[in-house]
Amino acid sequence: MRNRETTDDHDVVDILVADHREVEALFVELETRQGTPEHRRHLVDVVIAELVRHTVAEEAYVYPIARKALPDGAEIADQEITEHADAERTMKELEAVDPSDPRFDELLARLTSTIRHHVREEENELFPRLRAATAREELIEAADRVATVKKIGPTRPHPGAPDHPPANRLLAPGIGLVDRIRDALSGRPSSVDELPGRQQH
Repeated sequence: MRNRETTDDHDVVDILVADHREVEALFVELETRQGTPEHRRHLVDVVIAELVRHTVAEEAYVYPIARKALPDGAEIADQEITEHADAERTMKELEAVDPSDPRFDELLARLTSTIRHHVREEENELFPRLRAATAREELIEAADRVATVKKIGPTRPHPGAPDHPPANRLLAPGIGLVDRIRDALSGRPSSVDELPGRQQH
């Protein structure tokens, strides 16, 4: 979920699918159980940050399109938001568990399963329907907005924050800024490029 300076002619589905692939690669690396506990902690911190940014972007710009464009869009959006909230609760727990604790791998497995199920639903059902029912220009415009939101949005789970506008966490003053300050002060990586030993892209 690397911040992209421009989305060119990519639509929002292209951006979100790229996010899915990036998180999946991190999950696969974590499932090998290789590396030091500190490295695994860093990988999980990046997964959480990437997922939170992705979630906020979808709730702000993708699900409103679904509500408008699809006859069952409101139901779909509500279901997706419920799944996001479940995943955020797991992320919040995982954030607080040391990688040497057996619960770390249990929570990671729960999160991985939840996210993979969510990704399959989106990529097999929601995304193709959105592309079929929405003007390409609107999807390209949404891609630009999503890219912008991911630069300023939260990086830590806030499962108690409202998910629906107008009070959602995208609009809540300062959540993203506070998260970024906390990340910087603690040395917590929040993107793949910030992982120790990884080359900058």
